[in-house]
Amino acid sequence: MNIPIIYEDDWLQVVNKPSGLLVIPTPRNEKRTLTSILGIHPCHRLDRETSGLIIYAKGKSAQKLMMDEFKQKRVRKTYVAIVQGNLAKNEGRITYPIENRSAVTNYKVIRRGKDFTLVEVMPLTGRTNQIRIHFKNIGHPIVGETVFAFRKDFKLKAKRLCLHAKELEFTHPITKAKIHLDAGLDSFLQEFLNTH
Repeated sequence: MNIPIIYEDDWLQVVNKPSGLLVIPTPRNEKRTLTSILGIHPCHRLDRETSGLIIYAKGKSAQKLMMDEFKQKRVRKTYVAIVQGNLAKNEGRITYPIENRSAVTNYKVIRRGKDFTLVEVMPLTGRTNQIRIHFKNIGHPIVGETVFAFRKDFKLKAKRLCLHAKELEFTHPITKAKIHLDAGLDSFLQEFLNTH
């Protein structure tokens, strides 16, 4: 499997994860995960269906330092998503709690289609499946969503979830360099936009 490396140094490796690949095994103990392929230490997660940038560390100490950056909310993550229907506002903030914990997602409309909206999404908290749950809560689930919405209720169909972790900004925990990475638009999402 071709997993593009977007950034690499002596301590970190950032790859562009394909959709459909787990980062780490679930309780079902899957053998083939991104972590088993790379053989190094994940610093955060993306769910199986989401493509995009994910940071790995080449050692336990670098992993701990990078995970602390996430805990301190010093890593800026930007996603792109294609959501069902047309969002009323050009930008907004979604604040529904998830599992009784506060959750905040900001979004900005990039483009509007006939039955969809392309949005840039900035989660300010890191709850599991936050972006997917939040857009479903406001009545605009992500195109290709099968867990938090029923496909049959919506016009647009896609073979996979249209959610991509596009950008990461952080201060390197060891070199202190400012890192800004942009994976561009996922080819599947680009193809979807070209054909709809």
